Amino acid sequence: MTTLLFYEKPVIIDRNVHRDLRLKLQSSGFRYAAKTNSIPLAAVEFAMVCHEYPIVFILDEGDGGVPVALTGLRDNENLSVRADGKWDGVYIPAFVRRYPFVLQIDDSAEESRVLIDSAADGFGAPDGERLFAEDGANTPLLNGMLDLLNEYRAFTSQTTVMVKHLRKLDLLIPRVVNATLNNGATISMDGFHVVDEARLNALADADLLELARTGHLSSIYAHLISLPNLQKLLERLERLTAIAA
Repeated sequence: MTTLLFYEKPVIIDRNVHRDLRLKLQSSGFRYAAKTNSIPLAAVEFAMVCHEYPIVFILDEGDGGVPVALTGLRDNENLSVRADGKWDGVYIPAFVRRYPFVLQIDDSAEESRVLIDSAADGFGAPDGERLFAEDGANTPLLNGMLDLLNEYRAFTSQTTVMVKHLRKLDLLIPRVVNATLNNGATISMDGFHVVDEARLNALADADLLELARTGHLSSIYAHLISLPNLQKLLERLERLTAIAA
């Protein structure tokens, strides 16, 4: 899953070019996230996310993948973004909160650059906050976002290790969601994986101990706790379709 999910025109932040730039975060709410039904997560977020969203895994063709919070059951629809752009929920994933900033990682050079989406609604807003002070120093706004970006990068690296661990133990199995709405419309979602509890319970003691000591076991349980939230998504979609009708 791309790290530039919401970004249309990302540009590298330049201290000279953007010296006078002002930015108004979420100037139109979270509409930029309104058309994605899954949000990438870091494992450290599972404890907060599991109370509201189903957490599932999207795997790649190698030994990796990414955990995501399901925010919708249909393509191009995020049930957590209301018509007025406000987020309908308590916890907002860091992947969403960091917008319109993102780190561009150059693994070969071991460098990272900070990008900003120049197509963001609040980009250049006259009533926004500056990224740089008059003397060229970072403002609290920019420093705060840099802290979030670097923290998120560290947490996603840890999450990559966790997913590889789960795949090594062969704990992840495909899951399909099929549902019929009250209006007769059918929904089918696939392409994601969940932890199989039977395989988890059948692990050797040494494997369970390793999961516990790495902190991955608590993430697994948060993931399993989150799965009944699929019903919450379905109920939310039912209410939305009923209003539309």
